[in-house]
Amino acid sequence: MTTGPPERQPAHPSIAGAASGADLAPLKVAERSGKRVLKGQISSPPSLGNSFRFRGRSFLAFALAPEPPIADWLCELDGWLRRSEGFFAEKPVILDLTGAKLSKYDFAGLIAELETRGIRLMGVEGVDPSWVGPGLPPLLQGGRTAGGLDLVDPPARRNAAAAKPSRPEATSLLLDSPVRSGQSVVFPHGDVTVIGSVASGAEVVAGGSIHVYGALRGRAMAGAAGNARARIFCSRIEAELLAIDGLYKAADDIEAELRGRAIQAWLDGDTIRVAAVD
Repeated sequence: MTTGPPERQPAHPSIAGAASGADLAPLKVAERSGKRVLKGQISSPPSLGNSFRFRGRSFLAFALAPEPPIADWLCELDGWLRRSEGFFAEKPVILDLTGAKLSKYDFAGLIAELETRGIRLMGVEGVDPSWVGPGLPPLLQGGRTAGGLDLVDPPARRNAAAAKPSRPEATSLLLDSPVRSGQSVVFPHGDVTVIGSVASGAEVVAGGSIHVYGALRGRAMAGAAGNARARIFCSRIEAELLAIDGLYKAADDIEAELRGRAIQAWLDGDTIRVAAVD
């Protein structure tokens, strides 16, 4: 059984921005009980705390990518919202304007149009950095598309009396083929089981536990919906990254004697523990 520190997390922008002048000494990483804690000594004002702790957390965000003409795209969006009222409520949404050639004026108008439809943006991509200012979503970079995630246009509303009872939502996902390099499997509603291997460069993200009946060479992220009781099982551990409920364990933190063996990983407080099961 091993204990290892979660992967080092970057400092929060607000903290990084405050580290000017002599108010904040250089941040350093301190090892403590199998976890890394970002610490910084604050000399002014003395009433503030003298340590900070950060945890990484992954969220599945929807990316809206408008296509010109924008007026027609907004009409299509309105049709979707009429058939699926509240679809974007309380969901993280990113506006991707990489393929749309808009002026600064059109950009501001599009943000306003989305706000009138109840769509609040957590960030934008593909715009001039000078366009983003106070009161506008921040500019994001380096996002990756979750492969294989498609939204099917919902059917038009029918008379409730004539509609058939809806099927219960699936709480598990079974994949009867390997997950190839570059693929991203995201299932936020429950467990994911892979009958085969997860290749290097692939990733599996589950709201519950992850079971791999083969070699786990890529990334496995369990408990992505905030489930600290989720676990990761695999027949052969060669993983690039393990994560449970937002805490990370990199390949270098997995003991060498466990490599190539069947293991289970679980969360013990703020530490990911890994143990052989064979």
